[in-house]
Amino acid sequence: MEAKAVAKYMRISPRKMKFVCDMVRGKQVDEALAILKFHPGKGAKILEKVVKSAAANAENNFDMDRDKLYVSNAYANQGPTLKRWRPRAKGSAYKILKRSSHVGAVLKERE
Repeated sequence: MEAKAVAKYMRISPRKMKFVCDMVRGKQVDEALAILKFHPGKGAKILEKVVKSAAANAENNFDMDRDKLYVSNAYANQGPTLKRWRPRAKGSAYKILKRSSHVGAVLKERE
């Protein structure tokens, strides 16, 4: 049995989010939330909301015990990219890519 939560179209690049996801993968839920709460990055706040949502899904929808829950998977997949242009010298342009990501967490119960 597993509980999932996904936040789509978050305005942070997946490359930055993956560092945060690697920190909490395999940890107990309460330990993962403590790590994310005190991490200074923007991605930590986003992933904290997703893990809290997955924990609530596990408790309310699947009747899982919160003390036994752990983060079995945390991921950040590429979302759509906003393409913008910045003017440069001699009438040329420079491409700016504003990346977004779909952030998810999967929680399971330990035996």
